[in-house]
Amino acid sequence: MAKKHILVIEDELDMAELIALRLKKEGYAVEVANDGGDGLRLAQASPPDLVILDLMLPGMSGTDIAQKIRNDPRTASVPIIMATAKSEESDVVVGLHLGADDYVTKPFSMSVLAARVAAVLRRSAGSGGNGKGTVKVGPINIDRDRHEVAVDGKQVQLTLTEFRLLAALAAARGRVLSRNQLIDQAIGMDAVVTDRTIDVHLTSLRRKLGDGRKYLKTVRGVGYRMAVDADEAD
Repeated sequence: MAKKHILVIEDELDMAELIALRLKKEGYAVEVANDGGDGLRLAQASPPDLVILDLMLPGMSGTDIAQKIRNDPRTASVPIIMATAKSEESDVVVGLHLGADDYVTKPFSMSVLAARVAAVLRRSAGSGGNGKGTVKVGPINIDRDRHEVAVDGKQVQLTLTEFRLLAALAAARGRVLSRNQLIDQAIGMDAVVTDRTIDVHLTSLRRKLGDGRKYLKTVRGVGYRMAVDADEAD
């Protein structure tokens, strides 16, 4: 089996070396970039299985890199773990808005980072959620085998977490899922989670679904559900 390819974009040389050594020890193929622009070029030239991305970088900021990765069809679904010294909840929310799938703050132990990497890759491997095949809800078509979503026939680029949220809500067939249930099914209890995590991801998901966004319903004080037909969506 081919090794999972991880791209580490980190300007602190000692930190980058420590991360690379630990992940290689865990059996991953690791590539390192110490400059933002170089990191983005590597990601686009050979899309990795996961990116570990620092926010404070020379050449191009981590936020700009995350946006470009998410806006490029070649890399839109590549999981991102942000590793940064910024630890305020507002910083975490910004990272989630940009499409981060997890978030670790410096200083962190290499064992914790390795566990986070393994957890995100597991979620990526199981990104179709429970069951296989295609689910259609109104204009939204969810192909769980190919990890593809289309609205009115036009493909939509979603992050891993956004896809898993949508698949979980569609599989619930109109039932309300609490935020904790969505965290468990779509993100995993071992990820970094704030009170606003699910809300941030759902806001981004609605924006990307265009006309299909009306099928995602907020149940105040409880959670979210997905309308099952056009009459219910209106």
